[in-house]
Amino acid sequence: MSSTSSAPPWKVRRLPAADGRVFLVTGGNAGIGYFAAEQLSATGATVVLGCRDLARAEVATASIRARVPGARVRTVRLDLADLSSLDAAVESLGERHLDAVVHNAGVALDASRRQVTGDGHELMFGTNHLGHFALTRSLMPLLSAAPAARVVTVGSFAAKSERLDLDDLQSRRDYRPKRAYGRSKLAQMYFGFELERRLRAAGSTVASVVVHPGGALDSLTPSRPPFHVRTAGARWGAAPAAVLLQGKHAGAWPVVRAVLDPAVRGGELWGPRVFGLRGEPRREPVWNHLAEPSVAARLWDASCGLTGAGLNATGWGAVR
Repeated sequence: MSSTSSAPPWKVRRLPAADGRVFLVTGGNAGIGYFAAEQLSATGATVVLGCRDLARAEVATASIRARVPGARVRTVRLDLADLSSLDAAVESLGERHLDAVVHNAGVALDASRRQVTGDGHELMFGTNHLGHFALTRSLMPLLSAAPAARVVTVGSFAAKSERLDLDDLQSRRDYRPKRAYGRSKLAQMYFGFELERRLRAAGSTVASVVVHPGGALDSLTPSRPPFHVRTAGARWGAAPAAVLLQGKHAGAWPVVRAVLDPAVRGGELWGPRVFGLRGEPRREPVWNHLAEPSVAARLWDASCGLTGAGLNATGWGAVR
């Protein structure tokens, strides 16, 4: 399909078939990642949950299988905070190609004490951004082997009011947890757009799309016991918020559309229809501060240095 105008209306509860395709969802054991995996499993695709905690991942796969008869879903251990483990994690996928990866997994901390990964990176920036940056490099041969693969990066509405400090990407001088989280998600979104620019320059068949879930609350999310149970009290208490916000099942809708809809194009931003906070997915204008290629390029170069993701046999250099 050549344009969104030629595509049939998108129905979030009536997804197109995707038999034979393979999707990897990082952090697919809970929240938006879980619901994206559940919805994608209903298309007939093989869905792999990339999770640090395999026990929790198996609980999630059991939940998906209970709701999606015949679901082709499995798990692989993936620790984005351990950069040295990522090549082995990709090898353990055991696939010849990958049609999409959803960069969803994330760490959000409230504690005032700054924490670091085993590589010495600030934990949220190191996991949310650098981990996915390095993972994409490792996955590029599998993505390139698919006819038209997609890298779908899940940003956050929290990033809209943040700005990167390129001289202090890891909040060494002034650590504030909420700001550090918002900046880590902003870095992810910059990466998604910069990746698309480099893929196009390299003539790649892979596309990079950026999405955000709007305002997605646990209290508005349907129960998926045992890992998420919404009580009657929580449901009634959250009713006023439903005017502007939504549950995480709906927060997954832009993710799923970015993976499946042939009318979606690389370099686009997708989010909820109503004020960017709730509703069915739609394409929205790229936020002004994200449309700064010079910032994205500097972040890319810094990320290469921090992860060691330069020219190597994986083909990552082809998108530089």
